[in-house]
Amino acid sequence: MKLANILSLVNQVEKSKFINAIDRICNEAIKHDKKLANQVNKLDGQIKNASSNDIIQLFQLVLPHFETAVREQLALLGAQATLLTNILSRDGNCVVRSNWIENLYAKEWSVINKRAKELKPLMEAGEHEDSFSDGKRLSIYYSCLSEAYINDHRINREAKITDDERGILNVLAKKLDITADDQASIEHLIDEVPKSGVQDALNALREIGLLFVSRKRQTVYVADEIVSLLNRIQDKELADKHLLRVLRTFSDAELSNILKNHRKKIRGVDRKEKIENILKLGLSASQIIKTDLYSENANQNERKDRLKQLIQDLDLGAGKLGTTLDERSQIIIDSLNSCTDEEFNMLSATGFKELFSTLQNHFSSLSKVLKAEFELEEQEEIDVEKLRALSITPHDILFMLSNDEIKSVIESMKLSKRGNTRLNILNCFADATDRLIENYGSLARRDLAQLKSENVEISEADIGIKFEEVTKAIFEQLGLDIDEDLRKAINTSKDKADIIVSLTEDDVIIGEAKTCKNGDFAKYSTTSRQVKAYATRCENVGKRVAQVLIVAPSFSDDFVESAEMDTEVNISLLEADGLKMILDAFKARRNPKFSGKLFTKGGLLKAELIAKNI
Repeated sequence: MKLANILSLVNQVEKSKFINAIDRICNEAIKHDKKLANQVNKLDGQIKNASSNDIIQLFQLVLPHFETAVREQLALLGAQATLLTNILSRDGNCVVRSNWIENLYAKEWSVINKRAKELKPLMEAGEHEDSFSDGKRLSIYYSCLSEAYINDHRINREAKITDDERGILNVLAKKLDITADDQASIEHLIDEVPKSGVQDALNALREIGLLFVSRKRQTVYVADEIVSLLNRIQDKELADKHLLRVLRTFSDAELSNILKNHRKKIRGVDRKEKIENILKLGLSASQIIKTDLYSENANQNERKDRLKQLIQDLDLGAGKLGTTLDERSQIIIDSLNSCTDEEFNMLSATGFKELFSTLQNHFSSLSKVLKAEFELEEQEEIDVEKLRALSITPHDILFMLSNDEIKSVIESMKLSKRGNTRLNILNCFADATDRLIENYGSLARRDLAQLKSENVEISEADIGIKFEEVTKAIFEQLGLDIDEDLRKAINTSKDKADIIVSLTEDDVIIGEAKTCKNGDFAKYSTTSRQVKAYATRCENVGKRVAQVLIVAPSFSDDFVESAEMDTEVNISLLEADGLKMILDAFKARRNPKFSGKLFTKGGLLKAELIAKNI
């Protein structure tokens, strides 16, 4: 979840620790950072009274200083904080209930403790061996880590491993081929990770601005921007879900090469287990795609050609392929790290829902697989809104499925097996949304006969929800910011707003999509009660409702007059065919200019005029 979305969900008290952390760092950094100093001066030094938008801009400017401070403070907080940040920065753990973090922590602690007990006799035996065995390598790393920890005692300081020492140990671990799991377990033998005190550690992390805690929801939020920062601190080039994508594209022989390069078993190990074992090694993405992937006799040109093919297999759409192995490797890593927004935009909200529903029909265990893969709670209800909050894209879901499972979906849906099969599935659902948009007016008028003649199969009971979803998809294509998190926050079991559009950090438009089968839409009293209730809830969470926008096939004269005369809330009306006209004009322009403020004029909007001004 983006920092902007989290700031819109939590209250001022829950923001306070983050703002205090930014304030402390700003006060120190402005002494030698003129650009940051100018931004702080615009706020008259009152960072604590800054708007959410100002806070986000400040965070982006102060990020290098913030990262330096976090590195230093994590070293002081010790092993427990390190273990917690490892858990919170994993895929799917950026929005999580406090007590579930304790469960994840206990599980992780048990794994580390068990592995530490297994390694201890192996290292003791390795100390006396002449050959460079596994035990010998582990004992060398143990001795160096122990020295880094206890050397502070000689100068009468508290024992800890500094960020500089951590960097040296990471290089040593790479040269000795010590896996990430074994690094953590060896450190546990020297500086034992506490088994309890998780809530105190979470509070310590909150103090340094790494997370938000909602007392009301008993939920911990870690912003996507913070997750990226923690990954850099951990020297983690790619999130696990992105590394999984890369591994899914490799042949069995290439997976075996990776395992052989690290002396791991390959005989009798199936493809799924090979991928799982590679992920457990904690290898860097660049090491895998530049070194481990290949057979011993592969030359430089063969390796570059393989990375060119990998860019195509992953459909990264890179403008430049690069000429060297290092350049192509970096293109892959950078593209995957920045692909989330583009992937969400590839499918509309409707398309994403239909994809997820279809995959659930093919694999009844899909939710179970996602929960296991992303460490979600068993009782957690998985839906598209939850996946969006966790930054899990349609691509991520498809790469959770094995290549054989994807083939099964392709065959069942009668799609082309040529090219990138996962992309073929995604394009199928993008096309489905486009067909509904093309027939938007018929959908608004609930014209089943016309929809059927255009090969749009839909039941009458589903038309209302489809119209809402397609309206949302059109807004997305117009470049409007659909705020699903806010919509979910203000909805109740009885009343559910259709669409919330964020104009700024504080201003929103409430959108309502209404279908009508015969004649003009005329239910003003009912509709006005609904939107006024939504407006009140938005205002209760600190948002200003700039406008209410109602979209329907057409409106009765009484409805238009009542909307124009309403003094309690500003209401704009837009006919469905008019919205489609605006979208067509937007797509027809080479450099379209469109703002959500065009919907805030009030009364019955003139779509022709808006279309001409795009």
